[in-house]
Amino acid sequence: MEEREDIETLLREDEVIYPAKNLIENAHVKDYEQIYQRSLVDPEGFWAEAAAELEWFQPWEKVLHWDYPFAQWFVGAKCNIVHNALDRHIKTWRRNKLALIWEGEPGEVKVYSYLQLDQEVNKFASVLKGLGVKKGDRVTIYMPRIPEQVMAMLACAKLGAIHSVVYGGFSGEALSDRIVDAESRFVITADGGYRNGKVIELKNICDQAVSRIPFVKSVIVVRRVGHQVPMVAGRDQWYDELINSPLGSANVATEVMDAEDPLYILYTSGTTGKPKGVMHVHGGYMVGVHRSLKWVFDIKDEDTYFCTADPGWVTGHSYIVYGPLLCGTTSLMYEGGPSFPDPGRWWSLVEKHRVSLLYTTPTAIRGLMRSGDEWPGRYDLSSLRLLGTVGEPINPKAWRWYYKTIGKERCPIMDTWWQTETGMFMITPLPCLALKPGSATRPFPGIDVDVVDEKGQPVGANKGGQLVIKRPWPAMLKTIYKDPDRYREVYWDKIPGVYATGDSARKDEDGYFWIMGRMDDVIKVSGYRLGTAEIESALVSHPAVAEAAVIAKPHDIKGNVIIAFVTLKASSSPSDEMKQELIAHVGHVMGPIAKPAEIRFIDLLPKTRSGKIMRRVLKAREMGIPEGDISTLED
Repeated sequence: MEEREDIETLLREDEVIYPAKNLIENAHVKDYEQIYQRSLVDPEGFWAEAAAELEWFQPWEKVLHWDYPFAQWFVGAKCNIVHNALDRHIKTWRRNKLALIWEGEPGEVKVYSYLQLDQEVNKFASVLKGLGVKKGDRVTIYMPRIPEQVMAMLACAKLGAIHSVVYGGFSGEALSDRIVDAESRFVITADGGYRNGKVIELKNICDQAVSRIPFVKSVIVVRRVGHQVPMVAGRDQWYDELINSPLGSANVATEVMDAEDPLYILYTSGTTGKPKGVMHVHGGYMVGVHRSLKWVFDIKDEDTYFCTADPGWVTGHSYIVYGPLLCGTTSLMYEGGPSFPDPGRWWSLVEKHRVSLLYTTPTAIRGLMRSGDEWPGRYDLSSLRLLGTVGEPINPKAWRWYYKTIGKERCPIMDTWWQTETGMFMITPLPCLALKPGSATRPFPGIDVDVVDEKGQPVGANKGGQLVIKRPWPAMLKTIYKDPDRYREVYWDKIPGVYATGDSARKDEDGYFWIMGRMDDVIKVSGYRLGTAEIESALVSHPAVAEAAVIAKPHDIKGNVIIAFVTLKASSSPSDEMKQELIAHVGHVMGPIAKPAEIRFIDLLPKTRSGKIMRRVLKAREMGIPEGDISTLED
């Protein structure tokens, strides 16, 4: 009954929440319509104006060169994102402003001014350079949420090396795949990290990955938890020993990069088994991330901004590491999760550090909402000015709780839709816009989006279709690493002339967008994208499994959970023990985030005559809804 009420509320668009007058008067953008229309008429002028707010070693000759589907932004310009994130600030009063406040899960606190952070990044860059890292090299970072994770990313960018951050929850096999694809000769990790009261043994997992990769030259290990870990002579070195040696003492100049030079690779799940290495570049990414964070969260000099994501995902790249530093703001970074040791943990951080801007996920909000109003009620949340959400659509019930219980009905919610590939917010409110609970509202200025059918024709108001982006934008991915053909095929060939996001959506009569979910076989669990093919491959790698198919099933906390349908080989029999063994096996191969919530043993998977598994039929059976057309079923 509650789920049906939520669906009916989602389809209601008569609830509109208008921004307070003082919020509009003090916002960077006071008139969305005027600026948005101007950005559509002259997009290159709009983005050139945004770029002019940053510093460039050499100006651009042309704003955009569009050789479909490959875009080049700020052609001919020279820059480095680290120059704008750190170097330019330490020439001003911001040198003594706090850049980063970090709190560990056990409770220790470290703070870094812009000058201090710059000094630490220089030491890290000096170490990397001394070990042989140079412009264009790939460096894999597999770390907990600690300051050195941020410093490692910035040090790579400062040198012109390409960082590839792998989320610390992934397994050794998943890490190995990403190191091999990026051809990283250098890996940065830690002895371990804290998560929900437990130590994650990251160095041991890293060893499993690196032991089968002969070309890895160096593994740098940061001390975090104090555990004894094996150190391979000639390959593994402690970071604290390196920075206190002559290797860490050089003064490293920020490398002059072309605007189109690669900044990072970030692997994201696709519909095939192989993760896609999404590649972003220095110039356009820097411009898009800076302007989007500044305008959407209305960044002011006095703000303290808390994004709860992990830098292992794109939200952490754009809106923990690069965006806040580009904007010259103060960020809070927290190592742990929202509910350890109790559901008041985040609210205590908001009170303690006087957080004004909070950016988190619907999954976290739903989990905290389940704990009741009592926990946030214990803390002073009056410092909050704006709230935000990311990772998946937020259902209206959770939106209202967040708005009323956390924001006290005075903090607008910036419900942002974007992707690893887009690099920046694409559909999002600005503080001057009226809000509709459950809607991501309107496109960010300079972004041209629509909802179309499979032929690329607009579907009209309140009709579902495919969400597409109709023209290039600065922070867009450059390509898929080493696979430009796949870039064209995945994003541009499905509906010629436009970027296909892979999401379904609808647009109401006011031009507000409502994101409905994925169109392809990618499952979002707690805001993280996981490919069905990857999970199925993990299951089939177990000796007892003949075939497997996985689907997403809606879940009131995680958004979705994974349900796996498994056909066993004749030599094995279904049992509870086998279920647990398969769940553990997936966790070992891919990491805990990919573990199925349930295993369903099945004699035969529904397939088309061409052999394609019909996951929609499995989902319909799981949900108890009509199966639709099954005329193409083999059996």
